Amino acid sequence: MIKIENLKEPNGLSKMIWEDIIKATYIAKKDIKEYYLKPPTISWGIVFPVVFTLAFLFKGGSRSVYLIPGLIALSLFFGSTSMAAASIVFERKMGSFERLLLFPVSYVGIALGKVLSSFTFGILSLVTTIVVVIPFILNVRVFSILLVAVLILSALMFSAFGVLIAFLIKDPTNTMLILNSVRLPMIFLCGIFIPVSSLPKYLQIVAFMLPLTYSVEAIRFAIEGSFDLIPPIVSILSMICITVLLLILSAERIKKMIP
Repeated sequence: MIKIENLKEPNGLSKMIWEDIIKATYIAKKDIKEYYLKPPTISWGIVFPVVFTLAFLFKGGSRSVYLIPGLIALSLFFGSTSMAAASIVFERKMGSFERLLLFPVSYVGIALGKVLSSFTFGILSLVTTIVVVIPFILNVRVFSILLVAVLILSALMFSAFGVLIAFLIKDPTNTMLILNSVRLPMIFLCGIFIPVSSLPKYLQIVAFMLPLTYSVEAIRFAIEGSFDLIPPIVSILSMICITVLLLILSAERIKKMIP
């Protein structure tokens, strides 16, 4: 007969996972305190998405409503990735990241901590953009469960994307430059302004390889009830798989950084 006490004790694997999650939250709290007010984080994570959104909403005319899902995704994208780049760049530049490697946490836990801090900043950036677009979406199901779930998943995916890019770049001083060279073309390829279906076939293939495309499609369905090429269930499952893959790749990259 199995003792009740044994049922209450988590097995070794689940205990390790839970401990890693707790330690990841401490890493995220540290990043939030130290990097939220850094100039690159504020300028590219909050100011740029808000100014960008205002410019296209006021110039968009009748197309403003169509642009809103993409602009919301864009805000999350720049907010999350900017925080990831800023925190990792400063730590690698100052040499403090090596101290983090001494912390008793797995490589996945370190990557997750960076993702969580970027996720939090991405949501903050999203809130500022939502305030801007509210007058344009008064008749939209803004607070639907699907939309909330898609936004959370998008923020996690973008954060993991930013973390991986920041770790892949060898020279931390070039991180923001290289990151922007990756982010800016995605603005025009992922269905924010032009439907992916309107792009040439070879650019559609490129768009399907970019995480932002799936977020835009899922957010558009949650707001408008329609999609361009990718059904919402495919977009959501793709975002989950991409997030997990990016997290694993980030952990592997951290492991290779150890001298």
